[in-house]
Amino acid sequence: MERVTGIGGVFFRARDPEALVAWYREQLGVPLTEGFVIFPESRDTHWVPFPADTGYWPAEKQSMVNFTVGDLDALLAQLRSSGVPVDDEVEEHEYGRFGWCVDPEGNRIELWEPAQPTRG
Repeated sequence: MERVTGIGGVFFRARDPEALVAWYREQLGVPLTEGFVIFPESRDTHWVPFPADTGYWPAEKQSMVNFTVGDLDALLAQLRSSGVPVDDEVEEHEYGRFGWCVDPEGNRIELWEPAQPTRG
């Protein structure tokens, strides 16, 4: 059985994402890398404030969780076979692959299979 392997990120709405990230960096020492926060102890954990009007997840929800997974295709197939609503689209980027599903309360969940580091 496929399962999530960790929290890849916590995404939430903010009136001024840049100012909020600056406050967290200055007041709490939250690291900022490549325009968003990555906790160095866990390279796959991100903390990202989005604009308040983002359309990336439903407007009535304040936040969205991103879970890391080992095999995105297998987990999406498993969810579909259990009757879970799953987006048809899978996005591929240099830093990994993404898919989405919705929980019973209508929360959009992002599933992220991080790219495997290349070995030289």
